[in-house]
Amino acid sequence: MADIFEEVDEEVRRDKFSQYWAQYGKLIIAGLVLIVVGTAGFVGWKHYRQNQQIEYSAQFSAALAQIEAKKDADAISGLTALAQEAGGGYGVLARFREAALKANTGDRDGAVAIYREMANDGGVDSLYAGLARLYAVMHQLDTGDPEALSKDLTPLLAENGAWRYSARELAALLALRKGDTEAARKDYTQLADDPKTPAGIRARAAEMLQALKI
Repeated sequence: MADIFEEVDEEVRRDKFSQYWAQYGKLIIAGLVLIVVGTAGFVGWKHYRQNQQIEYSAQFSAALAQIEAKKDADAISGLTALAQEAGGGYGVLARFREAALKANTGDRDGAVAIYREMANDGGVDSLYAGLARLYAVMHQLDTGDPEALSKDLTPLLAENGAWRYSARELAALLALRKGDTEAARKDYTQLADDPKTPAGIRARAAEMLQALKI
């Protein structure tokens, strides 16, 4: 008798499964297909990105080799192409290196243009955008409008800004260009008195304060 009940239960289960499969089978298959396709797509994309990064690394290394070989024009061309292709990461590195190379070869305006573009590019990490802004000001210390450059430095002077110490040193130099000795002395004093100021900047600030007393 127990065997009969077991057979009946088994038959009922099969019937329920058949009904369930008839109702939801296609959805289950579709879901499984999506999982497989999604997994394959993710793995494929990851593999593509890895190969892409390897290619960008090779391009960047090639540009550095051209710089070493004094082939500046070829290096600039390669770095420009890499910056356009790579976007972040190697793209940011390429833009910084291209700007530095332009500055070293006498094209200061070209370097400043790249730095300014990076500083105002919302796609660039704020840390690197700030560094680009700092470099743009640095390369115009002797030639740019001191008032405009001082305004450019303002965002970098925030209390917790990553580049606040270098920015304040540049602000002091710009103040001296404008003939505002008091403002320069204030900036140098702040740098010299702050124990967190990097040693090199702090030493220069102390020296400048001594010089401004004469």
